Amino acid sequence: MSKRDSSYEDYLLEALKDPQEAAGYIEAALELGEPAVLLLALRQVAKAHGMAEVARRAHMGDKSLFRALSASGNPTLTTIHKVLHAVGLRLSVEVEQPAKRPKTRSQPKPRAQVAAVRA
Repeated sequence: MSKRDSSYEDYLLEALKDPQEAAGYIEAALELGEPAVLLLALRQVAKAHGMAEVARRAHMGDKSLFRALSASGNPTLTTIHKVLHAVGLRLSVEVEQPAKRPKTRSQPKPRAQVAAVRA
């Protein structure tokens, strides 16, 4: 790892100690829809808080936590919940907003033709 990469990781880990930053980081990972990205985000947040401390707070063994959050890990929903709780976060669900359609200029609707009736 280069010095530049190391300093970025140090910066990231320091930032992820802040619950707001960690929540935004995980939320962004979720929005990408890639399980591997979410797993990386969870791992980085846990690393920022100290893996051993997160494992203790999550009532998990160190090895179990490392295995669950490894690149080849496949954590259960329960494990994800425990890890988030251990770092002061929680899961939530919200209604998905439909994609906004681009506005197009609509043509005025034609008025109904009224026939003049002559008597």
